[in-house]
Amino acid sequence: MKVAVPVKDKNLQFFGNAGHTPYFAVFTLKGNGMFRSFDLEDVRKNPRGDLDEHEHDEEHHCSHDAEDEAHVKEHLKMGDALGDCDYMVVRRACKNTAKSMAEHDIKIKKYNGQGIEAKQILQELSSEFI
Repeated sequence: MKVAVPVKDKNLQFFGNAGHTPYFAVFTLKGNGMFRSFDLEDVRKNPRGDLDEHEHDEEHHCSHDAEDEAHVKEHLKMGDALGDCDYMVVRRACKNTAKSMAEHDIKIKKYNGQGIEAKQILQELSSEFI
């Protein structure tokens, strides 16, 4: 099982806004029960071409709707890039991100804790990955 976590950079600090994250850290879940562990497989650049360095904003609220085809296509690129994942952890995700993940059978797990490091967050949520 693979889990994608939006991160700021290769230091794997959690990025709260999944649609605007600079990178995704992809982890493989190993083991079961209390013996679960997460191995970093890859750090992937967010493939959205409509984001520049100034738009990697955790507080951004997406106001685009399904009528904005170009914007929706950019979100679909994220689903394509994470298509081998089973889950994505988010603090926040807009409806276009959620739709893209659903179209790729990627389940979204919401995280509201205080963790800032991706692996720590995964350990907190580990019982929710089935």
